[in-house]
Amino acid sequence: MENQRTILTGKALIQATKIYANENKFTSWYQTLVTIVLVALFMAGTVWLPGIVIKAACSLCAGLLLVRMFIIYHDFEHRAILNHSKIATLLMKVFGIIILSPTSIWKRSHDHHHKHNSKLFSASIGSFPIATKVKYQQMSRAERFGYLAVRHPVTIALGYFTMFIYGMCLSSFISSPKRHWDSMLALVLHFGVSTLVFIFLGWQVWMFFFFFPFLIAFATGSYLFYAQHNFPGVQFAGNNEWAYEKAAMESSSYMKMNPLMAWMTGNIGYHHIHHLNARIPFYRLPEVMRKLPDLQNCKTTSLRIQDIIACLRLKVWDAENGKMIGLKDIRRFRIKKRKTASA
Repeated sequence: MENQRTILTGKALIQATKIYANENKFTSWYQTLVTIVLVALFMAGTVWLPGIVIKAACSLCAGLLLVRMFIIYHDFEHRAILNHSKIATLLMKVFGIIILSPTSIWKRSHDHHHKHNSKLFSASIGSFPIATKVKYQQMSRAERFGYLAVRHPVTIALGYFTMFIYGMCLSSFISSPKRHWDSMLALVLHFGVSTLVFIFLGWQVWMFFFFFPFLIAFATGSYLFYAQHNFPGVQFAGNNEWAYEKAAMESSSYMKMNPLMAWMTGNIGYHHIHHLNARIPFYRLPEVMRKLPDLQNCKTTSLRIQDIIACLRLKVWDAENGKMIGLKDIRRFRIKKRKTASA
């Protein structure tokens, strides 16, 4: 009789990932430096290479490479790579300011997100807000407008302004100037450099070298962060029912991507594994998926148009049916409720 494989769940599954939570220092530095060099080369291409089409292509590549560098920064803040390196610490602090995600606000909000991912009543810090169907019905018209505006596709596409300039920097500085002084520093430097590039190098250089790469990077990052926890099949729970390992597997997606996009996004599509154990370096996540079959039984989405639309349609949590629903479902519920009341 063949030995049956033990199915790993819960804390046993987390324990099984711990052997992968160690880095290869050479690989970490190699991945970081190669990404920085590629960003610099494509940024230079937006200025020095001829033709608008080539410049636009360089802007696109530079924007996606900024996403990859952001994931490297994100892993460093999780202490998954380059831990205790003074050079890396300085480098990442500078990058955090460049990418409008200074260390003080990014680490605080993102650590909170990992500790409370998918909790109905405390998950909105460092994440998109989630209202239950009942709560949504009780909101005023203005409150509904504000709630839906935050989750709107335009808000996500314009993450450059909504999530990073306003959310990460301006809002954090206003809430606590002493604690988040680096948020204002990031804004001052960002708009200062933007103005200098526009004045001295012209609008075309500004557009391809400065504006487009950031617009692309922040739009991509905003959507990835949204879809990793807002997808068909996602589960949310009250604080008393919540469990860390359950939230990782049922409330974090595995986003299927082609090899190029997986590389550009630093394997962040393996998000369920990342939430199980944030100390696993980004370059080891595919290895963990291959070697632990239980991680392959996960909730999935992708960057296909139909999957993007399916994610963006989700608006509120229907606790009664245990799923996220869209505005059409909410309208049906209202109509049904009116008919029941009038009967």
